[in-house]
Amino acid sequence: MVKLSTRSQLHSRMSSFVDWIRAGDKDDIIIKQSQEIRDRIRSQAEADGLTVRSTPNSGSFAKKTGLRRHLQGHSYVEGQDVDLPFVVSPRDEDGARIDELLRRFARYAQTSYPETSRTPTRSSIQLDFVGTKLRYDLVPMLAVPGDDFAQVLLRSNGERRHTSVQKHIEFVTARSGKSNLLAGRVRFNDCVRLLKWWREFRVDGARVLKDVPSMLLDLLCAHAYDRLEVEETYAGTLSRWFSLLAGTVRKRERVAFSDFARIPAASGNAVWTVLDPVNPENNVVSQWDKFQVEELAEWLEEGCDSINRALAADLRGDDVASLESLVELFGNPFRNHCEVDG
Repeated sequence: MVKLSTRSQLHSRMSSFVDWIRAGDKDDIIIKQSQEIRDRIRSQAEADGLTVRSTPNSGSFAKKTGLRRHLQGHSYVEGQDVDLPFVVSPRDEDGARIDELLRRFARYAQTSYPETSRTPTRSSIQLDFVGTKLRYDLVPMLAVPGDDFAQVLLRSNGERRHTSVQKHIEFVTARSGKSNLLAGRVRFNDCVRLLKWWREFRVDGARVLKDVPSMLLDLLCAHAYDRLEVEETYAGTLSRWFSLLAGTVRKRERVAFSDFARIPAASGNAVWTVLDPVNPENNVVSQWDKFQVEELAEWLEEGCDSINRALAADLRGDDVASLESLVELFGNPFRNHCEVDG
C-alpha cells in the first residue's frame, strides 16, 4: 500500500476538518458552568437528605472526544453532552430507586434552573441552556462502599450496573496519551471524533440501526488502535481502521479488553459481543439483532470504500474526486470546513 504524504491535499483537508469538529471553543464556559451546576444541585441534594460522595468528570468532554454542535441546513450534529454524575449514598431505601432519584434530581434542577429546559431520560435529567447552547446530563449514581472509583448506574428498567466513571475516562485518555508519542499529528481521540461524526450521518439514513452509542464507538476505535495504532495521516489511519472493523463486525468477532479485568470466557446467546472493559459482564450490544449487526458492517465497509477512493484520487492528483469521496464519508459540512490556509 502506498503511504500518503503529510504534505498532500487530502491530509491538509482532513486536518482542517478535525480542527473544526473539535468542540474546544467552549472549554472555559463548560468548566465554569459545570462547577456552578454541581454546586447548586449538590446543595439541593444534601438539603434533601442525600450524601453526595463525589461528582467526577465524565463523558466526551472529559475524554476530549466531543463534537462541535452543528445544526445548519440538513446536516444536524447535536454536539457533545456534558455528563455530570452525582455519586450519592441515600439515607433511605427509596433513595436507591432510580425513579425516586430521578424525581428528586428533576426537582433540584427545577429549583436551581426554573427557566431552563429539562428532559428526563432513563438514567438522567437533561438540562439545555439556550444562552451557551450546551446540554448537561445530571446522572445520579450510587456509591460503592469502600471503593471511591466505582459506582452503580441505575436504569429505568430496574437494572443496576456496576461501573467506574474514572476508569472509562482512563480507558480513552490512556490511548490518546500513547498516540501522542507517535510521529505526526494524528491522535486516538481525534480519530474517535471522526468516527462519531461519520456515525451521525449514517444513522440519519439507517434502515434498522437508529442508534450507535458513543461507548460502542469508543470500544471499536480502541480495538482498532490496539491492533494498528495510528499512522501519520488521518486518511491512512481510517483506511486501515475501517477495514479491520468491517471484518470484525462482519465476522462477529468478540471485542474485549484486559485494561482493568480478566477477559471472561465466551458465554451467552447474543448475536455479537463487545464487552465493557470496566465491567466485562456487560455486553454493550447484547440487545442487537443480526440485522443491526449486518447494517453496521455495511456502514464500515462503505466507509472503507469511500476513504480508499479519496486516497486513490489524491494519489493521481484528482482533488475534486478526492473531495467528493470525503463529503460522501463525512457529509456536506466537510466541503465547507476543510479549507487549507494559504
